[in-house]
Amino acid sequence: MRIAIAQLDLKVAAFGSNLRKIRGAVTKARSQGADLVVFSELATVGYPLVDLVEREDLVDRNLDQLQKIAALSDDGLGILVGFVDRNRRGAGKGLHNAAALLWKGRVKGTVRKCLLPTYDVFDEARYFEPGGTNSLLKFKGVRLGVTICEDAWSDPALWDRRLYRQDPVEEAVEAGADILINLSASPFTLGKAELRRDMIRRHAASSGRFFVYVNQVGANDELVFDGHSLIADCWGDVVLRARDFAEDLLVYEIPQKALDGERGTRGAVGKIREVAHEPEEQTLRALVLGLRDYVTKSGFSKVVIGLSGGIDSALVAVLAARALGPENVLGVAMPTRFSSQGSLDDAETLARNLGIDYTVLPIDDIFQSFLDGLAPLFEGTEPDVTEENIQARVRGTALMALSNKFGGLVLATGNKSEVGVGYCTLYGDMCGALAPISDVPKTWVYRLSRWINRKGEVIPDSTLTKPPSAELRPDQTDQDSLPPYEVLDRILRGWVEEKKSVAELVAEGLNPKAVKQVVTLIDANEYKRRQAAPGIKVSSKAFGIGRRYPIVADYSSLHR
Repeated sequence: MRIAIAQLDLKVAAFGSNLRKIRGAVTKARSQGADLVVFSELATVGYPLVDLVEREDLVDRNLDQLQKIAALSDDGLGILVGFVDRNRRGAGKGLHNAAALLWKGRVKGTVRKCLLPTYDVFDEARYFEPGGTNSLLKFKGVRLGVTICEDAWSDPALWDRRLYRQDPVEEAVEAGADILINLSASPFTLGKAELRRDMIRRHAASSGRFFVYVNQVGANDELVFDGHSLIADCWGDVVLRARDFAEDLLVYEIPQKALDGERGTRGAVGKIREVAHEPEEQTLRALVLGLRDYVTKSGFSKVVIGLSGGIDSALVAVLAARALGPENVLGVAMPTRFSSQGSLDDAETLARNLGIDYTVLPIDDIFQSFLDGLAPLFEGTEPDVTEENIQARVRGTALMALSNKFGGLVLATGNKSEVGVGYCTLYGDMCGALAPISDVPKTWVYRLSRWINRKGEVIPDSTLTKPPSAELRPDQTDQDSLPPYEVLDRILRGWVEEKKSVAELVAEGLNPKAVKQVVTLIDANEYKRRQAAPGIKVSSKAFGIGRRYPIVADYSSLHR
């Protein structure tokens, strides 16, 4: 049996453009002699849907889309595709996350997702009813054991404790499946592609079946889907692998012996696409794809960035130039009396190296007008962070004015360390439609920047070597008010991603005063993060939809 894996970048609810992509993939699969073409989870409508799936008219359009896709099948070519199905049992949630086998122009069978994730960014039990136990789908004399995304993640070898009582892959094997197939929309986090690959290989080897895994690619809102679709043979060897962070379609012929039950059958090695292996390259590809899809799927082509001469705005500018082309990026330097000439030189050098548009907009006179207007109210007080933040807010207003006038989306340049401890200004440097590096800690900002420069200077060397500073007062550096970023990021990772206690962090050798300072700042600044631009998730726990903490709470008992 020749199976095509169709790894597509789908936009949520974009029925017309998605159907054109699906039709193109079906045509290509047919031209390569495929018997079955497999698409990703909820491919009729895109993933994630969140509360949009609660609209009856959207579900209707999705079911209409399913019929249009069914019409693309014929006697020779079947289609396996994810869709939203209605629950007709009269009890439970009204919808199922489902997959349909389409053949000869009709829906020949369906399966429903059994395991509904409710952790991190996932909240599927909010919308869907679990499918229970699925029967096999029979196609051209072959029994297909079809599962959907999380259904394959119940392998106890992956976790300290088993996440679910049920294992749908195991059930399919016990029911007599000849081939195992998983339709997925599994978002990228660093290291996850390797984990998924090993999981699929274990399933294939332990069951003695070929395992076909098809993942969505592209980005929708905060989530990036990295593709990495693959096929593993009966021994768990990867015999086919699609691209990462790009659309792909590959065809593979599963040997008849394997379908006849000869479980030791090895598969011939087909296309094995090159993928990123280094963590820096994986992260950069994810950020570039996430930025590109967010901007273009929102209907824009250009972006505006405040270039301070610092490392964060430099990294964001590199990402934007790679994602959209340098001709679609405008960098704006906005100096005040506290801005150094070195920072202005670094911003200009970066813009020249990247080939992006660049302009200097001095804002000191605007800043002074604020100070003059507020002087009667501020009389008798000393300058403090208030005056510093005015500069940041003037810059945010200027960038938004350029966006309004010329149409480019503003990119916020704050990193995860700054967003975590609130070292950022509401309605100032937090302004923007997207914060591309808000899930990238400061130490990783440097790590990625050095990777970018590994073959030659793109980001000026002086940007990498000078002490980081907001330049909002004379001789200011970030370390005036924060622990060293190596320490801060270690505490941030432990508190946010690993959920360790203060006592556990101190036991690891971290300074108790620094731990208490950082965790207190993290919890005190939830109100800022709730108003921040969405970011691109690349870690196991990003600020945003996957981390839901109350704004008003007494966290002090956790800080002891």
